[in-house]
Amino acid sequence: MKYTPEERLDIGRKIYHNELTRYEAASIYGISAETARSYMREYRDTSYLPPKKAHEHPCHIHTETVLPESWESYQNMSKYELLDELIKSKVNEARLKKGYIVKGSGAHKEYFRLVKKNTK
Repeated sequence: MKYTPEERLDIGRKIYHNELTRYEAASIYGISAETARSYMREYRDTSYLPPKKAHEHPCHIHTETVLPESWESYQNMSKYELLDELIKSKVNEARLKKGYIVKGSGAHKEYFRLVKKNTK
């Protein structure tokens, strides 16, 4: 089905302002998803709007940076102390992926499995 330029701009406006996804517009108006995308681009270009970024998409999951509780203690560390902390966190992450944690240090280390079944 062929649409007038005004109808194309209206479809593009709805997609650009997240009223519809391009897939929803495609099924509603009987066009392909790529055609819906080109209508959105046409609207954007005629309205002199900036391109949409990935973080503006409504389905995108926003993650926030979580600072540790003792963030102040990290600010006072030297470069080498920060590297040591980073290495410790990477090792701990790898251990958790393998299914165990370590408590204690040196000769008094204890290994605890998180899953009770055999790994072999």
